[in-house]
Amino acid sequence: MKIAITRLKGKEAEDESRCRKFGHECFAVSPMRYEVHQDRVAAFVRTVERGELDCLFFTSALPAMVFGPLIREITLPRTIAIGPQTAKALRDSGVSCEVMQTHYSADFIPYLGEWINGKKIGIPRADVPNPALISAIIEAGGIPYEIRCYSLIPTEEELDINGADAILFTSAMSFKKAIWKRNRDLVIMAIGEVTASVMRESGLPPKVTGDGTLEGTLDQLNRYIGTGDLKNQGPAGNVETP
Repeated sequence: MKIAITRLKGKEAEDESRCRKFGHECFAVSPMRYEVHQDRVAAFVRTVERGELDCLFFTSALPAMVFGPLIREITLPRTIAIGPQTAKALRDSGVSCEVMQTHYSADFIPYLGEWINGKKIGIPRADVPNPALISAIIEAGGIPYEIRCYSLIPTEEELDINGADAILFTSAMSFKKAIWKRNRDLVIMAIGEVTASVMRESGLPPKVTGDGTLEGTLDQLNRYIGTGDLKNQGPAGNVETP
């Protein structure tokens, strides 16, 4: 299949090779662009340099790409990436990190366990609220230090999905802000459950839901194609009926 994947420009570099491994083609479409706030970035780097944080939590690859080159020479606190692509962005800049094997920020607290109590957690991320994560850190006894280092700005342009057999929304925000012509024959996919839940609430449940990764979504897509029968797939398979 030919898949349109919602991506911020600069984050789609390896999508083609990753899709080919599952027998598919892809191209990027961008419902949003990003704008880095350099003053906030500089302030956060100074905070890290002063040793004021006990942990850094990178929730996506973009802040890892922004901060990696700036913090690689600094003695860092415990540094955690939400998944392999975010970890790769850090390691490509020379930053060592732990990697969460799940791909949802809700799993961060269980990952840290009791260690989080009394610890100051630095979270560089988009200018999009995540009150559930902040509340969970506080409830677990941690001290969140969130830096909204970049903004996501809708392009307000219709996505060019001509020729696509499927469209993959890689975040809830990319779905909310996308302008596109819906086609009954298009296989609509969500990269994970958070995105899928927003899509369901809008009245457009995805036909395929991944595990938070591109590879996991492509695996579910191949299962969907292989069965050809949505009635035989339930939530346990992450393939959802329309």
